[in-house]
Amino acid sequence: MMSYLPIEMIEQLRVGTVDFVSPSEIKVSLEIDSPDSVSLNTGSPRRFPRINSYILIDSDDGYLVGQVEWIAIERSPYPKRTGFQDFGLIDLPFPLKKLSVNPVGTLRKSRNSEDYKFSRGTDAFPSVGDSVILPTDSQLKAIIESGDRRHVEIGESPLANNAKIAVDPDRLFGRHIAVLGNTGSGKSCSVAGLIQWSIDAAKRHNSSPNSRFVILDPNGEYSRAFGAGTNYNGTVLRVETEDQAAKLKVPSWLWNSSEWAAFTQASPRAQLPLLRRALRAMRNEQFDLNINTDIEIKKFLRTIITSCQHEKSSGSPWSSFPRPKNFFLKVESWQQSIAHYMGLVGDGDDRLNLVHELLESYVYNRQGQYPQYEATVSEVDQILATLNDAFLQFGGVEGDLLPKSEDAPVRFNGETFTRYLEALAQETGSEQFIEFLLARIRTLLGDSRIKAISSDDDNPVDLKEWLGSYLGDEESNGSITIIDLSLVPSEIVHLVTASISRILFEALQRYRRLNDVTLPTVLVAEEAHTFIKRYKEDSDIQDVSSVCCKVFEKIAREGRKFGLGLVVSSQRPSELSPTVLSQCNTFLLHRISNDRDQEQVHRLVPDNMRGLLRELPSLPSRHAILLGWASELPVLVRMNELPATNRPLSEDPDYWNVWVGKDGNGDDVVRQVDWSPIVDEWQSGGADT
Repeated sequence: MMSYLPIEMIEQLRVGTVDFVSPSEIKVSLEIDSPDSVSLNTGSPRRFPRINSYILIDSDDGYLVGQVEWIAIERSPYPKRTGFQDFGLIDLPFPLKKLSVNPVGTLRKSRNSEDYKFSRGTDAFPSVGDSVILPTDSQLKAIIESGDRRHVEIGESPLANNAKIAVDPDRLFGRHIAVLGNTGSGKSCSVAGLIQWSIDAAKRHNSSPNSRFVILDPNGEYSRAFGAGTNYNGTVLRVETEDQAAKLKVPSWLWNSSEWAAFTQASPRAQLPLLRRALRAMRNEQFDLNINTDIEIKKFLRTIITSCQHEKSSGSPWSSFPRPKNFFLKVESWQQSIAHYMGLVGDGDDRLNLVHELLESYVYNRQGQYPQYEATVSEVDQILATLNDAFLQFGGVEGDLLPKSEDAPVRFNGETFTRYLEALAQETGSEQFIEFLLARIRTLLGDSRIKAISSDDDNPVDLKEWLGSYLGDEESNGSITIIDLSLVPSEIVHLVTASISRILFEALQRYRRLNDVTLPTVLVAEEAHTFIKRYKEDSDIQDVSSVCCKVFEKIAREGRKFGLGLVVSSQRPSELSPTVLSQCNTFLLHRISNDRDQEQVHRLVPDNMRGLLRELPSLPSRHAILLGWASELPVLVRMNELPATNRPLSEDPDYWNVWVGKDGNGDDVVRQVDWSPIVDEWQSGGADT
């Protein structure tokens, strides 16, 4: 017959004794008369003991809290019952329940109240023979509902009388979280819920919270949960849309040299140096087919100023022969070019007169049968000062004199870049090495599907406006941006993802450097195994997938310092980058059935927590195990349920209802098939899936 006790009716229920103690495991023998069920606060009885439930062990300054890892039965020749001594009359074996528990923390009573406070870790382990007791309702809640700054409620504990489980968003997002689980286990709803519950909690303190979330959505699931018309009114950026402000644009000038190299598959020895040199020229505006005379003169002056500064720093004008003569020849060439530009600007423009007179005088003084080419420091300084004055008169600024990196996000035209790269190859005699590279670039940039995203010739994109679309601007107090990648061509989906993530990270880096504070932002990577896939590090040529993964690895390592948190959501943890997973300090684990995925998860948690993970294959939907930095202790969570309108579009297909034409409520289920609008949109040049 099942026995149970409402444990609040007694002071504390002793259920067993400690048999074995180690830092990672404690074994317990239960009393033969321990209850089979318990009732918390005289509620419905629950089975005892249960896997992952909690017990208390009396210690010096409170109770050691243990989590049940496994339960077994040992056959004993006599019952080990307190006060029973006459064993000679007993001849039958008795079942003796044994438990193995993991020590997870310490429960202490507050000094000024009857409340309890739980803390992770312990400094005093029990001894063999110490009493094992069941926690009361108030003690159990103190364990589950422990922690400070618990602003965001995410669910309840089915093992602790439905105690509320809440987390600190600083811990949840600040040190990255991985949400892992099979398809259909509730993973996407949990990700959407974490965002919604966090924003809703913030709205209770500020009606317009300054929160920023950027969601990389490869399947187009999250627009229903966060898009326009919802309570969160997020911005959805997608490929095919009539609204230019909501069109997904990642123009080619935003790509850095690594992304260009991966996109074009440039060989590291022959092609990559030329590719980077061409990019550097584009960033520094040294080549433009459509420039006016003033801009051309400004660029020329910038070039000769940089060259003159280099000659001065190396000491060439006053060094040993032939270096002073080489400097003289350069000045002579500059003087001739300046004379040419004076003819272009006309007689009424005297902005180049002083430069021309000074350079002409320098050349004239070093002519004759036995010229002395050496110059003094003051002469070179005078040339530099005069060149700088002319440079400023033609619209230049001092910052322009510093050469820009090939990775600087300075706009240029893709066709201009290709033509300059071709001219550069001819200049260096590398046409045979660059021919196939040019063909690949022209083919890829000419693809209408790719051009819709990578080109901004018709509607130029401003970097400030681009950042405002993704991170919000001075007019918006917080933002949610859903980047719909479902119709992005497979050839560039990794490139688009890498560029967006890298630029957001670098923008937040510069924000902190200029403002001395961070701008907290959360980057959500749905189906992360697509973008953060492990790669071979010994490969000479890195493909776009590995470049994308490296961006996320850098964010995982350094993002916390600059206010960029990462949410990694995946159904295949075994395919994810180990670097990214190792940097996640919190894990929300739904049902995981695959052996390789379970093995990967087991590597991420301490040895004494692996018993908890044995429940992963049998977790029902909406249930998950929360462990890590955001939770004071590992706990089984029944996640809060989202309304149907706030869930991502990730429901299982309803085959049966469509087949029979009725749903569970008897309403009609109709699927009309008209391919005309689909064909029209598809053949009109829309993106291909």
